[in-house]
Amino acid sequence: MATRISRSRPWAVVALGGAATLLAAACGSGSGSGSGNSASAPGITATTVTIGSTQPLTGPAALGYSEIAPASKAYFQYVNAHGGVNGRSINYIYLDDGYVPSNTPTQTRKLVLQDNVYAIFSALGTPTHLAVVNYLNSAKVPDVLVSSGCNCWNNVSQYPYTFGFQPDYTIEGKILGQYIKQTYPGMKVGYFAQGPNDEFGTDGIAGLNDQLQGSGVTVLSPPQYYPPTAAGAAAVKSAIATLQLQGAQVIAAFSVPLFTAIAEATAAALNYHPIFVVSNVGSDPPTLTKILTGGALGVTLPAALITGMVSDAYEPVVSDSSNPWVQLFKSIKNQYAPSLPWDGNVFYGMNQAYTFVQALKAAGQNPSRDDLVHAIQNSHWRGPGLVPFGFSSSSHLGLLGVQIDKTNADGSQTTMGPVYTTDDTSSGAITQYTGTPATPPSNGIPSD
Repeated sequence: MATRISRSRPWAVVALGGAATLLAAACGSGSGSGSGNSASAPGITATTVTIGSTQPLTGPAALGYSEIAPASKAYFQYVNAHGGVNGRSINYIYLDDGYVPSNTPTQTRKLVLQDNVYAIFSALGTPTHLAVVNYLNSAKVPDVLVSSGCNCWNNVSQYPYTFGFQPDYTIEGKILGQYIKQTYPGMKVGYFAQGPNDEFGTDGIAGLNDQLQGSGVTVLSPPQYYPPTAAGAAAVKSAIATLQLQGAQVIAAFSVPLFTAIAEATAAALNYHPIFVVSNVGSDPPTLTKILTGGALGVTLPAALITGMVSDAYEPVVSDSSNPWVQLFKSIKNQYAPSLPWDGNVFYGMNQAYTFVQALKAAGQNPSRDDLVHAIQNSHWRGPGLVPFGFSSSSHLGLLGVQIDKTNADGSQTTMGPVYTTDDTSSGAITQYTGTPATPPSNGIPSD
């Protein structure tokens, strides 16, 4: 039997990650489907469907991530302006948890018990969402398209109502690890990650180790960790200094944007110039540029610090102005959320919203909560994602792979090599994906 690569805490019963984007699927029948709309489930009325989310609108993850929910809302406003889904407008409520796990249960219960949401959508953060995933599943509230790549979301027996979205961190780590061993043979590789008791960092390192242990590179030990708190900046500086002393030539990082930027700035201050290979989670060039040049670190630094950074993509890079998904989502942003920047976080939020619209349509005219779960499990959608979702009755994995990219001097990104898919087991092969990219529908709204 294949062994799932996991470093989860024992209380956080494990299994998937998240990630994704979907498209065209046949409509499900839906409970109570008929000639008119009815109040078929909590959060569903004849004219509206209410969904909710917890997001880091403040705190250490707010830089960049605070844009995700407003971007999703902008896409829902666009859909609402074009008739909604099955005649219903989508009402999206998102509350701030500050990326603090102790805050998330209160906000989640408010959404479920007071706001009476139909589903929790795009709740962001591994440590924060682990604080509520048991509650949501025991209450049988759909918990869909989680904004986290923890492989713990893919645990169908324990979390039947939870689905990931993006590629899980182990999948991402395996493909980044393959790139490192092929591109930098003989070099010393150091790990820098969120943790140590955080699945974001430990799942990513597990994927890296799957490819790098016993390969032609030298993996330095132990991994260097930072906590995602106000104390994290000092830990980052110590971690980078340690990696410099150890002679790390490549730093493989699973970090959120603020701490990626601190790491890059610290290395520059030490006259230390390793190759940074950074998870997609913490590598969005517009976000990093804003942090470095905007004074968020207490000093103004040049954007050139991120030139040459290697990362990965599971959706089109936002600097590709010729991509039809980039054109569509940027146009919607300009109309419905003109104050938002154009960056990977905004694209991500719209991508998730597009995916949710597909799921809601497929759930039927008058859906129950279980109808939404069944619609996602039975989906074969495609959307902006570079690869398919892993959704089925036995898997709640989100997107199944990534493509390597590199940041250029002007802040744009260039993708390199094939798109790869894999799984989060130790025996799962990394294979080249040869499917054709999907294109958006002419009106920008998924059809039945």
